[in-house]
Amino acid sequence: MKDEALAERCGTLRLLLSDVDGVMTDGSVLLLPGGGEAKAFHVRDGLGVVLAHHAGLRTGVLSGRSSEAVERRASELGMAIVSQGVSDKLAALREILEREGLEARQVAYIGDDINDLPVLTEVGLSAAPADAPMEVRLQAFMVMDARGGQGCLREFIEAILRARGDWERVTAAVGASAGSP
Repeated sequence: MKDEALAERCGTLRLLLSDVDGVMTDGSVLLLPGGGEAKAFHVRDGLGVVLAHHAGLRTGVLSGRSSEAVERRASELGMAIVSQGVSDKLAALREILEREGLEARQVAYIGDDINDLPVLTEVGLSAAPADAPMEVRLQAFMVMDARGGQGCLREFIEAILRARGDWERVTAAVGASAGSP
């Protein structure tokens, strides 16, 4: 039954949004001398974003923090939406929906903490990393096996593409030529 519900939700998706800290990273923020910061991103998440693009999904980030590292990573991956420094993620989601001409049911979102709850309950498909707080895992439609920063975004994207029947086609199209995004 859950597989059928997942396939139904995935069929309408047009946009995949992700939180950054705690999803695309393990949540660590390294503060560098001189005021900069560093983040570590998992390459499997990057290839997952490439696969999502090959399946016709647009991608983006919705983050409470602002970081040049996020801007750079999103640019490297060709993510269409980069919304950072957002204190009200639901308001930011609604602005994105209006700007993109989408309905909430056409959006998938993966988030890891309580500030993501309003978005997780609004979108068509929601997920949380394995190490998200209990309140978040209980609200998400899916809970990934992977922890934040350890490929949970890729796992989410793979589940979506498999449910849509796109997995074999996009992996064959990308193949070995994808490199390490």
